[in-house]
Amino acid sequence: MIDLSIELFQLKLKNPVTVASGTYGFGEVYEKFYHPKFLGAITTKGLTLEKREGNKGVRCVETASGILNSVGLQNPGIDVFIKEHLPNLKSKGALVFVNIAGKTVEEFIELGERLEKTDVDLIELNLSCPNVKEGGLAFGISPKKVGEITKKVRMVTKKPIVVKLSPNVTNIVEIAKEAEFNGADGLTLINTLQGMAIDIDSKRPILGNIYGGLSGPAIKPVALRMVYDVYKNVKIPIIGMGGIVTYQDAVEFILAGASMIGVGTGNFIDPFAPIKIIEGLKKYMEIYRFNKVEEMVGLAHSERR
Repeated sequence: MIDLSIELFQLKLKNPVTVASGTYGFGEVYEKFYHPKFLGAITTKGLTLEKREGNKGVRCVETASGILNSVGLQNPGIDVFIKEHLPNLKSKGALVFVNIAGKTVEEFIELGERLEKTDVDLIELNLSCPNVKEGGLAFGISPKKVGEITKKVRMVTKKPIVVKLSPNVTNIVEIAKEAEFNGADGLTLINTLQGMAIDIDSKRPILGNIYGGLSGPAIKPVALRMVYDVYKNVKIPIIGMGGIVTYQDAVEFILAGASMIGVGTGNFIDPFAPIKIIEGLKKYMEIYRFNKVEEMVGLAHSERR
């Protein structure tokens, strides 16, 4: 019998598939395509203490095999989410992972305190957003800052904490180990790569914020390598993401060391991508005679075969 369910972060999930923060909103739009309960978990768009309008000007640009986005964490604020969106998500029978972002360490602490009083299932610390001027990338490239924020949020909540890592660093393993040492229950990698696009007619940057986060199939080889490297150096679970569109992509990440995977830009390419990946994973496991997803995790590491 093929069993796609996994036990991770002290949670029981139907399958190892979630959606990357910022690509699924709060699920309302995607409910037109499939019921959210079919996902292992829903990961919300990034939430801040106060409402944010996001960046001005052009926010998205299509690139070869991906997109550049500079949305700037537009969101209604944590209180509106808790009051209006969380009850709806929980009523659907979905596990809810909440992505949070702050301009200061204190804001992360307050967000953690507020979510501790709710029935969200997991908190994802967004320490790596490349298109927000305050905090964002600055937090994610500093091992010391990643460790500090992780430790202080850990002190105010008993909920599982996962730290989302930036690929825009020299040594992602060093930062992953710092998050683990300071109490993270897991890691999400990778966030988007920092990039830009220029309009050759106006001769100016296209994005209103100049820089944006590159996502989609173009970044998959980079993401896969980073998951592979981090898996060898930490003991906590990894949620792998970065260019996952098909079940074959998902299998690669699991073999590299991801216990769970997230679909991001793939949702824009095909709204049914997460469901197709779940179905494809099951068929793959049948062909290669895996009974549980855990049996596949990290098999690409020759020293662990």
